[in-house]
Amino acid sequence: MSKMLILLILLIFMSPAYAVTTYKWTDEKGVPGYTDDFSIIPSEYRDQVSIEEMEETPTVGIAARPEAIPQKIEEARADSYGLGESYWRERARPWKEQLKEATENYERVHKRFMESAEVLSQRRYGSRTQIKMNIIELDRLNMERVGYETQIEEAKEKLARIYNEAKESGADPGWIN
Repeated sequence: MSKMLILLILLIFMSPAYAVTTYKWTDEKGVPGYTDDFSIIPSEYRDQVSIEEMEETPTVGIAARPEAIPQKIEEARADSYGLGESYWRERARPWKEQLKEATENYERVHKRFMESAEVLSQRRYGSRTQIKMNIIELDRLNMERVGYETQIEEAKEKLARIYNEAKESGADPGWIN
């Protein structure tokens, strides 16, 4: 009798776990769609589908156990070295920021350079001192422009190197872009 009772108790607490695959996409209006059948997804959204797996443990008895609540299983995507998307994004982030900032600064200085050049070209009959001051300002702006061009090129080179490293290690190149 006691063996039967122990077996019954073990059977109650041992229950199989099931995994459910859910597909998620977002339509052009920003409304998310969910399904467990890939063929139901409209063809124009199939390239942007994300896959979520939910672990579901059936409940046995009157009260549900906490582990019976469906929990999202993170799909760990990694390259051949075990490095994931967050590693590659974080590695590229400072260079993307430098590229953006240097490009904005370059455009700002270039605009000022062009304005100063325009002023200089219109002052044909100004004093020699004014012309000399404008030329000095143009030289200063040009040097500043060259500095930002260097920063832009450096950032582009680093991002290209990171992109190639990611590609060689089997990482998704989209993680860097």
